[in-house]
Amino acid sequence: MSNRLRALAFGLVGATAMAGPVFAVDLEITCRCVIGGVNSGTAQWIEESVIPAFVAANPGVNVKLNQFGGEDAQLTQQLALDFSTGAGPDVSAFDGFLIPSFVEGGLLKSLDEVAGPEVNDWTGWANLSDGSKALMLYQDKFYGIPLGTDVRMIYTRKDILAEAGVENADTWQPTSWNDILDAARKVKALKPDSFPIQLNAGVAMGEATTMQGYWLALLGTGEAVKDADGKWIVSSPGILDTLNLYKTIYVDEKLGDARAQLLADGRNRSFANFRDGVTALLLEGDYFYRSVTPEGSEFAVADRDNVMGWAKIPAQEPGKGIRGQDFVTISGGTGFVLNPATDAPKEAWALLSFMNEPAQLEAFQAIQPRITARTDVAIPNSPFLTETSQTLLPLTTARPNDPDYNAVSAEIQRMTESVVSGELSPEEAMAQYKASVTKIVGEENTVSL
Repeated sequence: MSNRLRALAFGLVGATAMAGPVFAVDLEITCRCVIGGVNSGTAQWIEESVIPAFVAANPGVNVKLNQFGGEDAQLTQQLALDFSTGAGPDVSAFDGFLIPSFVEGGLLKSLDEVAGPEVNDWTGWANLSDGSKALMLYQDKFYGIPLGTDVRMIYTRKDILAEAGVENADTWQPTSWNDILDAARKVKALKPDSFPIQLNAGVAMGEATTMQGYWLALLGTGEAVKDADGKWIVSSPGILDTLNLYKTIYVDEKLGDARAQLLADGRNRSFANFRDGVTALLLEGDYFYRSVTPEGSEFAVADRDNVMGWAKIPAQEPGKGIRGQDFVTISGGTGFVLNPATDAPKEAWALLSFMNEPAQLEAFQAIQPRITARTDVAIPNSPFLTETSQTLLPLTTARPNDPDYNAVSAEIQRMTESVVSGELSPEEAMAQYKASVTKIVGEENTVSL
């Protein structure tokens, strides 16, 4: 039963028992989060803080959290199906990079189009950083409110690097790709059955391949996926160098776990490899620190504060990175959007804005500190997140805000998989990528360098 029909039914019942009708509205909120499982802190925050406080402040509104435990891509597929049929949750967690393709596909509407002009009067907009705003902005309209942003780095097992004889293992900072490979080779020589380095690849890991793998190498060559004129780069020295790096790691020297890149649960396997000391160098986002490795989680690293470190991701060579940088990183971000077909747009907006007020975000920070979207909400008691965000955010870049990005990203994942699996050479994989992306965006929107 829709919220409006349910409200009418409640009103009729109330009219027979009381002097006036009593209206009730039921809201549903969905995120990829499960208490005790994936993104447990998010689920705990919504269940234990957001819902009780919102319901107490809004009598007659009921809120239910749908805990989704599948992969990111599965939630995206479900939301696309739901939004296309007028079904689904009223409020949903959403990765900002998906907004352009959903908008162009008619699956998402701007917040003010769904809930009305009062959206633009929300005082919280003034306290969002420009970078955070951009995460949920498309064609100058907000389609959601960002929850936070992130940065990417190399996580290290300091204990293993030290055992392998890597100099300054506690503060190890590579300045080139060769420095990374040399450290991995030392670990491999010490532990022949290990897979010292993890650079995400393959289709199964989805956007984690593109963001935690391909981008981090490509930016180190000085290139991005688009050129300065906004054309998709489909053939270039940077792409070839990136693919050859994958080939070195997974095919030629077997420094990485090639099979893990091809498995449905490959990302979890990469987490387990790091936890168990099979992998000593793992390129990931700050999500890995705050959600994957804490004490009590499935992939918790024993004695984490002593054995686990981090390093900036170096360019291929000093000064060769994007914008001439010595080190590179990339940031994404998630937030929450409104279902364009919600039966209760005003109430859904009230919930969305309520959960992004400082009081609720501070409650979330108490459960799981993270880099916030709001400038007036600090990271509490987390020297790691404070240090990494302050160091890496000035170096960061972002994915292009383009409706074709999701489809191009899928081709990037296929390209890396074909190299890691040994199916194609880097040159062959790049040629296939060029053909596929040209078909998606049109030859006039591509360039070869």
